[in-house]
Amino acid sequence: MDKWLYRFSVVLVVLGLLVSIYMTIYKITNDDKMCLGSGDCSTVNSSIYAEVNGIPVAVFGIVGYLAILAVLVCEKRNRFFEVNGTLMIFGMSLTGFLFTLWLVYVEIALIHALCPFCVTSQVAMTLIFIMAVIRLIKQPQS
Repeated sequence: MDKWLYRFSVVLVVLGLLVSIYMTIYKITNDDKMCLGSGDCSTVNSSIYAEVNGIPVAVFGIVGYLAILAVLVCEKRNRFFEVNGTLMIFGMSLTGFLFTLWLVYVEIALIHALCPFCVTSQVAMTLIFIMAVIRLIKQPQS
């Protein structure tokens, strides 16, 4: 496994996780001071698209990033994950990337506002997906 790809993936996942936690706290507390000067953050967070069945979208980010991080950590410690982890991460990051595409569409076309924290998470997930594709291509065939 390419150590650079692995480490970069871990950094991106942790970044996405921290942003998702921050945005979940913001959604729950509705504290506009957490927007750090961006009114678009408040616009996106108060839209009908900020929740799915009453669950803040950022919670899905937390779950997704934690799942990817768990597999990354287990790749170093468990034979099953060492063999299958790359494909599992590809599948999870593909799902996250497709959801990211939907969220970008919603922000640009429907809400007409871009939340800088959301964009940070979206860029992180996109890069995680790209890293997963590269890791999958570079994975030695057994």
